[in-house]
Parts: sequence; C-alpha cells; structure tokens
Amino acid sequence: MKAFVTGATGFIGSHLVDALVARGDAVRVIDDLFSG
Repeated sequence: MKAFVTGATGFIGSHLVDALVARGDAVRVIDDLFSG
C-alpha cells in the first residue's frame, strides 16, 4: 500500500512511519520542521 504522512517528524508521525515501513508500505512524508 502507498501512504502519505504529514507531520512525519513529530512523535506520532515518526512512529506511524516506522510502523508503515516495517510492514512493507511505500511511504512519502512531509513536515515543515516547525516546533510549536
């Protein structure tokens, strides 16, 4: 499956990306790297 994750460098996003990659999904990510 393909996935597009926004906020990928945050706590939840980074764990989500790890899980998706571990199960073999193709993942694209985007984040503005802004700390709020």
